[in-house]
Amino acid sequence: MNSPNYQLVTTADQFDLVIEQLVDAERYAIDTEFHRERTYFPQVALVQLTAGTDIWLVDPLEVDLAPLAKILDGDGLCLIHAGSQDLEVLDLVCGTAPKRLLDTQIAAGFIGVSSGSLAALVNQFLGVHLPKGDRLTDWLRRPLSDDQLSYAASDVEHLHSLMATIESRLHELDRLPWVEEECRILLDRPRGRRVPEDAILRIKEARSLSGEAFQVGASVAAWRERRAAESNVPVRQVLPDLGVVAIAQRAPKSIKQLRSLRGVEQRHLKNGADGEILTAVRAARTMELTVEPANKNAQLSRQLRPVVSLITAWVSQLARDNKLDPAILATRADIEGLLRKDPNCRLNFGWRQDLVGRPIDKLVSGTAAVAFNGDGRLLLEERSGRELSLGDSDA
Repeated sequence: MNSPNYQLVTTADQFDLVIEQLVDAERYAIDTEFHRERTYFPQVALVQLTAGTDIWLVDPLEVDLAPLAKILDGDGLCLIHAGSQDLEVLDLVCGTAPKRLLDTQIAAGFIGVSSGSLAALVNQFLGVHLPKGDRLTDWLRRPLSDDQLSYAASDVEHLHSLMATIESRLHELDRLPWVEEECRILLDRPRGRRVPEDAILRIKEARSLSGEAFQVGASVAAWRERRAAESNVPVRQVLPDLGVVAIAQRAPKSIKQLRSLRGVEQRHLKNGADGEILTAVRAARTMELTVEPANKNAQLSRQLRPVVSLITAWVSQLARDNKLDPAILATRADIEGLLRKDPNCRLNFGWRQDLVGRPIDKLVSGTAAVAFNGDGRLLLEERSGRELSLGDSDA
C-alpha cells in the first residue's frame, strides 16, 4: 500500500492551526503511541489526528498537548480504536476525554466480529493491508524514522471509512444505539491513577488468600500502589507480586523476617520501604476493606454452579444467532455476577437485560428450559413442567 500523507507537528504555532481545523469538525479520529514499561503513568510519545483526508502527527516532546482539550470538549464525534488506554493518556495530558465517542473495536463486536485488531478490521471491511508495526518500537526516541511515522499515520488513516462501513451494518441491524451505550460506558469508566485499596484484586497469585492473609495483602498492595504512583515507577519495581503474597501469608513483624521472604529483595527495601511495609502489615488489622477476596466473590450456591456452563453454552448460541461477539454479549463472569445477584452486573441493564438477563432469570426460576431444536442449536423455551420418564421408549 502507499504511505499515507501526513504533517508532522513540532511547534505550538503548527498545533494551533491543527486545533483551528479540528474544532468545527463533525468527526475526527485519534490515536496515541505511548510507553509505560518503566513508569507508573503512561508516557505519551505521539498523537495521531485526522479529519477528512488530513493527517497530523503531533510530537508531545516538542508541543504542549493541553490545547487538544478544546477539541475533546467540543461537539465533534471522536473515532478511536480499542481506546481505553488512549483515553487514559488523553486524560493525563489534557485533563479531559472526548465528550462523544465511537470505538471501532466495540462497534465491530456488535456485528459479530470478535477478531477486533485494527489491521484485521481494515483488511476485512476495506480490503486494505496495513503495514506491520514493531511491538518493540521505541516511540520516545528521536528522530522518528519515516517507517515509524508512516505506521503511526496508518493507525488513523482508515478510521473514518472503517466506521462508516461498520455503521452501515449497524443501521441494518438497528444496533447503533447499543454501540453508543457501550461507548458511553467506556467513557464513564474511571481513568488515571488506580484505587490503591483495589490493588490486591489485580494480583493473580493473591486469589488463594483469605481472612487475615487477604487483609494483610490488601494493605501491602495498597501501599505498593501509592509508592509506585508517587515515584512514577511500575508497581512490580516497588515490590513484585510474589513478595506481596509472601508478606500476606507470613505477616512479618521484623525487618529480619521481612528480608527472609521469597520475592522480597534488598532493592525493594531501600529508602525506608522496609519500615513502610511493616507499618502496612500492622495497619491491616484496622484497615477497612472495600473489596472481597476473589475466591469469595466467585462462590455460588451449590444448586446454581451446574447452571453456569449451561447458560454459557446458550449465550454462545445466542451470540451466533444474533451475529454478536460472545464477549460483548455476556462473559462467564457476567453470568456468575447475575446468579450472585450482583446489583452492578451489566446483565441487569439496558439491552443486555432484555436479551440475556431476564431470560436467565426465567431459566433459574424454573419457568424456562434450554433445549436442542433438532439441528444442533440450543434454544431457551417455556418449560412444560413435564419430566421425561427415562424408562419410556417409542420402540
